[in-house]
Amino acid sequence: MPVTYVEVKREDCQKYANCEQAAHCMVYSRLPDMKFLETYELKAAVLMQMRFDGHVGFPGGLIEDGEEPIHGLIREMDEEINFLPQKDEVNEISHVGSYWNSSEKILLHFYALEVSQSRIREIERKALEAHDYGGEVMGTFRVPLYTMHDGVRGFPTFLKNSFIGNACQELKAGLLHAAILSKEEIGAAEAVVISSSKLS
Repeated sequence: MPVTYVEVKREDCQKYANCEQAAHCMVYSRLPDMKFLETYELKAAVLMQMRFDGHVGFPGGLIEDGEEPIHGLIREMDEEINFLPQKDEVNEISHVGSYWNSSEKILLHFYALEVSQSRIREIERKALEAHDYGGEVMGTFRVPLYTMHDGVRGFPTFLKNSFIGNACQELKAGLLHAAILSKEEIGAAEAVVISSSKLS
């Protein structure tokens, strides 16, 4: 049975203070008027990463005892992608949602941070020098946010990847939160995934 992650209201997160917690972040930059193959709108550069176990997910990790989730997130991003948000960027990190996994007794916090195009390219370059690069993480990549003419390649196919935990749920929530994709666009991609899984 698939593991279920139930969204928790921010004001209710304190109830889980004594449970294990983790925090992850979707770092992104809008790419207005940029196209792939002169046809498909890129919309945004949304960073995810390949993990040591073959799953894909977002930068972040477990929160240490006594740490605030946002501080643990910043520490983990430094370790995994060599990214320390500047003071003004920390204030721009927005809470997207928190999710409770009752079977593993862990609360996951998910955040989003918008940066400039030049900043995201800098983050991608510096990730190669991260402490955890080549060990815990295998590098960052951008999520394809377009759907090609066949209605399958691009974002729908990407959703078939092996996501760690609820990273796929977080990705969809982050894209909606940042108004990068609409609920209808995400729903159409999900329908392709469901349809193809029935055929296989």
